[in-house]
Amino acid sequence: MTRKTVRIAMNGVTGRMGYRQHLVRSILALREQGGLDLGDGTVLWPEPVLLGRREHALREIAERHGLEHVSTDLDAVLADPDVDIYFDSQVTSAREESLRRAIAAGKHVYTEKPTATGLAGALELARLARDRGIRHGVVQDKIFLPGLRKLKRLIDGGFFGRVLSVRGEFGYWVFEGDWQPAQRPSWNYRAEDGGGIVVDMFPHWEYVLHELFGRVTSVQALATTHVPQRWDEHGKPYDATADDAAYGIFEIEGGAIAQINSSWAVRVHRDELVEFQVDGTHGSAVAGLRHCRAQHRAATPKPVWNPDLPATEAFRDQWQEVPDNAEFDNGFKAQWELFLRHVHAGTPYHWDLPAGARGVQLAELGLRSSAEGRRLDVPEVAL
Repeated sequence: MTRKTVRIAMNGVTGRMGYRQHLVRSILALREQGGLDLGDGTVLWPEPVLLGRREHALREIAERHGLEHVSTDLDAVLADPDVDIYFDSQVTSAREESLRRAIAAGKHVYTEKPTATGLAGALELARLARDRGIRHGVVQDKIFLPGLRKLKRLIDGGFFGRVLSVRGEFGYWVFEGDWQPAQRPSWNYRAEDGGGIVVDMFPHWEYVLHELFGRVTSVQALATTHVPQRWDEHGKPYDATADDAAYGIFEIEGGAIAQINSSWAVRVHRDELVEFQVDGTHGSAVAGLRHCRAQHRAATPKPVWNPDLPATEAFRDQWQEVPDNAEFDNGFKAQWELFLRHVHAGTPYHWDLPAGARGVQLAELGLRSSAEGRRLDVPEVAL
């Protein structure tokens, strides 16, 4: 067995997502299992180079996990011929320029979404990567979640018949920061810093709908700021200039309609933080992060509306749990493995920068739809 080291410059690991999901639960988890076996006698050994602005924070993480390489100099890291991949999980406003520099340096790039602050920038990144001949990927973690993988199994097996509608509920109450610390960084609520739930979540909904049901052809959205004042990490009040809730309706190629509510100002009364209900002519299903429940048309009850009598049926009990039938790894790690195989073995991979541009486009059109109060067509993205 030959071990091949792949050096990955990881920019943004001091942030919540970059640290927990990408460094600890993906790259370090791969090291704990002995590397990534490519199946041809080669094992890839990921060697992270921690990159960011706060050297003391980077060194603390490195010491905690026994890592060697830390830097605050992006250009120096990109100039290092031993660095193979550049990964970006910085704040959105800093991402596009860093990706441009990594592409210019000839590094393969893997990045969180959104890839840019606007469609023009996202498309330009895709063109630059294509012309430079590098491999590129965008994090699309939701489709690797156990619940959605089981939902995909139902779709592939023809369970639904013709899909009629998709209803999604996502969100939770993010504390304002005055009497309890907020669970999300304050920049998420400042539009000038690239914040906003549309910019954050509509790219997710684009690839979820695209991968499972088909291309989104139109969007009608209402974005709003329910909580206009919040308190930052230092306890100082600030004006929330970005939207913290969005209510979207999406038409899907083939005729299905998706309605997805996204909110950081909602208290959870559902089984999981995100749930999608899919209704079709032959059956329905409800999928969350981990679970998926289904109800076939032959097992569908016949409720009768009668507001004068209490409900006598336990409707949730009439659904069947979809079995795992497999072991599901962390969704972020699963996609990292696919991207590393793509980079070093040339395996097919379509979660790339053009796919990321579709997400940026949907967010851009969603905000425009909200501002103009009308439904907008979503044209196909072309480089």
